[in-house]
Amino acid sequence: MPVKTFRPLTPSTRYITIADFSDITKAKPEKSLVEIRKKTGGRNNYGRVTARGIGGGHKQKIRLVDFKRNKHGVEATVAAIEYDPMRSARLALLQYADGEKRYIIAPVGIQVGKKVSSGPTAPPEVGNALPLKSIPVSSPIHNLELAPGRGGQIVRSAGGAATLMSRDEGYAQIRLPSGEIRKVNEECYATIGQVGNTEHENVILGKAGRTRHRGHRGITRGMARNPVDHPNGGGQGKSKGGGGWQQLMSPWGKVAKGGKTRAKYKHSNRFIVVRRNGLPVKIK
Repeated sequence: MPVKTFRPLTPSTRYITIADFSDITKAKPEKSLVEIRKKTGGRNNYGRVTARGIGGGHKQKIRLVDFKRNKHGVEATVAAIEYDPMRSARLALLQYADGEKRYIIAPVGIQVGKKVSSGPTAPPEVGNALPLKSIPVSSPIHNLELAPGRGGQIVRSAGGAATLMSRDEGYAQIRLPSGEIRKVNEECYATIGQVGNTEHENVILGKAGRTRHRGHRGITRGMARNPVDHPNGGGQGKSKGGGGWQQLMSPWGKVAKGGKTRAKYKHSNRFIVVRRNGLPVKIK
């Protein structure tokens, strides 16, 4: 799917690029598979802002995507490829032989009319969901479960693909798109292939309005505020550190650049073989 560029007749069209949506075959979603999305504006149930920079945006409807692929042994036909405003990937609408319809994330190469299935006996072809123990080694996979039966949780964004590297003692070693190598129970399901819409990374918003359409509101830099409002505020002139040497941090004093956010000791550390920075995990 290529992206479209424009002649710079206005300042916004100088840099803006948009998807051409040539892969979309159905304009409106399946009514039985959508829910209304109620926007919060970043406020909790007390009406207090707990997440800044959220507000406005175009009305969206949530597509109910089948991440579990638990309809085993029933063949489905791809009825349409659809747009999803909630994610970067495209969706494929499946029509099962018994009449049921479900959405799945559309991988590269899937087309209207293609047959897909799921289950341990399904062939290892693009779009089919199988347990890791049944997938050939070195295959690209996506929509990967972290616990059997929980449903796909990782490798779901546009262009993403993990690689099944090996299997041993009931676990499969998976190389994730970040470079991290992780052990996953071989009973977990994954879908064969790479997530579609691979050109999404080339889309440039190009103007502030497109960001606002997505529900993101710009917030003032901490450096431009007063000391009472932010740790980085104040100083004579343009001061990086509030008038003196200071680590850049959030309004609540959490280091903003370079600070580790993952807990040092975590139960899931034992499943990580190699971190995304290439270093092995030390388990204590």
